Amino acid sequence: MKRALLSWSGGKDSAFCLHRVLQQGAYDVTRLMTTLSSEFRRISMHGIREELLDAQAEALQIPLSKMWVSEATNEHYEKQLIDLLASARAEGIEHVIFGDIFLEDLRQYRERQLAQVGMKAIFPLWNYDTTQLIRDFTAEGFRSMICCTDDRYFGDDFAGTLIEPDFLEKLPKNVDPCGENGEFHSFCFAGPVFQAEIPIRKGEQVHRSYSLTTEDGQELKTGFQYQEILLNR
Repeated sequence: MKRALLSWSGGKDSAFCLHRVLQQGAYDVTRLMTTLSSEFRRISMHGIREELLDAQAEALQIPLSKMWVSEATNEHYEKQLIDLLASARAEGIEHVIFGDIFLEDLRQYRERQLAQVGMKAIFPLWNYDTTQLIRDFTAEGFRSMICCTDDRYFGDDFAGTLIEPDFLEKLPKNVDPCGENGEFHSFCFAGPVFQAEIPIRKGEQVHRSYSLTTEDGQELKTGFQYQEILLNR
């Protein structure tokens, strides 16, 4: 089998992606790689604590490489990523696996990054129907909790929702079933790729507001609702 890294966000797509890769048997996932905020020690965007990420890696029994980045600049992120990839390439690893589904610009961005160090991006879930993916995800025994929602799509009460068989019925019609456009993020805590379910409990919810500048120079105010998830130990 070809040796590969797998980009691990801690959420449902990366967990389901790993499941499919292991089922197909074409790649040996030698380790996971995850981006964390050096300031908050949490998974970037998802807001998940480092200790929960560690619990996932332990339950998966796959080594984990952590990439620490500042929240300040994209340039810092890209430098850290290239350094991590170059180190893996020096070990003879030529492939990186991603759980992206249909965002073509993101795919091209990843492919350009990997080309800089002579690596190839693999997308096992590419063009997977997102409604069917959620159905397959729950049918195969995975469980995940919504840890972050975008104010543009949800009220404050959707964070903390479990992805279960009735999940699709709860989604607003303008939201992709997998949140592929960034509408929501999740934390996967059980499923066939884990040796044991990760015991979790809900903590407090936190809202954070942001100001973004659009391409035409307009200032856009938005926000995200975060569900704190804690280890129940």
